[in-house]
Amino acid sequence: MGSREAERDAVLRALVPVVDGIAATFGPVCEAVLHDYRRPEESVVAVAGSVTGRTVGGAMSEIGLRVLARGDEARDELNYVTRTGTGKLVKSSTMVLRDSTGAVFGALCVNVDVTEVDRVQQLLSALAGTAAGPSQAPVTTFGDDIDSVVDALLDEHLRRQDQTWPALDRTRRLALFRGLDERGVFAVRRSVEQVAGRLGISRASAYNYLAQARTTAEDQGRPRMG
Repeated sequence: MGSREAERDAVLRALVPVVDGIAATFGPVCEAVLHDYRRPEESVVAVAGSVTGRTVGGAMSEIGLRVLARGDEARDELNYVTRTGTGKLVKSSTMVLRDSTGAVFGALCVNVDVTEVDRVQQLLSALAGTAAGPSQAPVTTFGDDIDSVVDALLDEHLRRQDQTWPALDRTRRLALFRGLDERGVFAVRRSVEQVAGRLGISRASAYNYLAQARTTAEDQGRPRMG
């Protein structure tokens, strides 16, 4: 185990100058972020650029949590577009890092602010008479605080249910916990307590719902998370 951890540390150290090089090559609209998934709450080990405002020691985003939840089955996610909470349109790629055994332990992410490019494209389309509606990219929470990421994912799931927690029946409550689990929320320390507090239920109840959701997922042939 010690040699494997040393190998992972060496890979991360080797990629630090790559992070700087990527950001320097593409300029101020580009950000490169290096993540160590062994520490989800403070996964950022190197960052260059400021598209999402992340700093070293910051937390992974909900995208990172999703990759983490997939474990060694995770695949690179390339050239996807999201929108930050401040309205920036960001094109990103997330490339997973594996050790010599094939185990996923981190990721190298590249984020490019394409907000102005999108505006120019909309303007040119309007001038050409082929204007389409504004880009509808999903909003992603980026921040150094993992609690804000967990809160955003919980809020998203509740909005999708279009009901408050007390109004949900048992099936939908289990679906909510299963959805959070599949997004990697419960890989974060103290996340069960945080979710319980937000929902106004006891920690024991939250753990019970999570256990039932995982059992249901296994019965339906889904992989268990965590």
